[in-house]
Amino acid sequence: MNDYEVTYILRPNLEEADVDARATAIGEIIKNQGGTVVNIEKLGRKRLAYEIADLREGNYVAMQFRSSGEASRELERLLKLQEDVLRALVIHLDKKALAAMAHAAANPPPPMPSGPVPLTPPMHPADRERAQVASDRV
Repeated sequence: MNDYEVTYILRPNLEEADVDARATAIGEIIKNQGGTVVNIEKLGRKRLAYEIADLREGNYVAMQFRSSGEASRELERLLKLQEDVLRALVIHLDKKALAAMAHAAANPPPPMPSGPVPLTPPMHPADRERAQVASDRV
């Protein structure tokens, strides 16, 4: 069994319940092929980088799964046949990718500071002293 990740784009005119149903159905394809679904992440509706079939937006879904190579190729073939799937990409996750994903999950990024963010970087103490001396002369 190998680790894979598939990211696919569904049509933007699908309701949230339809997106959930399609994601579940695609997960069932993996299960029917003898694989297991590790995680399904619905990324929501996003703007596409370029038009696909005259559409500017799509519903993105990312799914991690474990299966054989034959099952992943069969999934790829079946995704090409589904009308609601605009694009799909299946990638094999190696040990480095799995380690990076585990590290990212264990160490979330620090929270963003609240309040206004200064537009200028803080001054070095020596520069601050020179600025103070220059303003005292005026």
